[in-house]
Amino acid sequence: MAETRRGRPRSFDREAALEQALLTFWEHGYDATSVTDLTTSLGIGAPSLYAAFGDKRKLFDEVVRRYQDTHGAFTARALAEEPTARAAIGRILREAATEYTDPEHARGCLIISAAQNTIPASAEVADRLRTIRRANRDVLRDRIQADVDAGLLPDDTDAAALATFFATTIQGMSQQARDGASRADLMAVATTALSVWR
Repeated sequence: MAETRRGRPRSFDREAALEQALLTFWEHGYDATSVTDLTTSLGIGAPSLYAAFGDKRKLFDEVVRRYQDTHGAFTARALAEEPTARAAIGRILREAATEYTDPEHARGCLIISAAQNTIPASAEVADRLRTIRRANRDVLRDRIQADVDAGLLPDDTDAAALATFFATTIQGMSQQARDGASRADLMAVATTALSVWR
């Protein structure tokens, strides 16, 4: 006699559901996204969501990791593949202009915009995203300083100031994209920002 299979298989693809959750948080932000919003966008019930991902905060943590590995990975790729800090940062700015205005998803950057105006109960979420943004700025600083140390940039180059300037530019590009700036608008910002680095 054949063995009867017990239990019900998951009625959704976990990776596809995680991507949909990412898009939902990206569009609305952490606080404005409710569990109902998530279950509706994923097409599953709350028990299935909790079974697959835990609570809303744990799901958001997974979303952030997925974003860094997918939509936001252009920064790490540029830093790894370009021969100089200037080339890497120029590529980051141009790819940000493209990614932040891609019609396939929400505009701007999830890491920059998802925890704006959070309530006190969400302070840890805001802190985590702030930490990621600071780490991204520090990576730029370290790459610029490495070029200084290698003699590719003048000894008096202020790596920290340049990194802060470009991090600020990238954050501003994200907000401009959310406000409706076009890809061409942001490409012009990228070109102008690079012109300060002669």
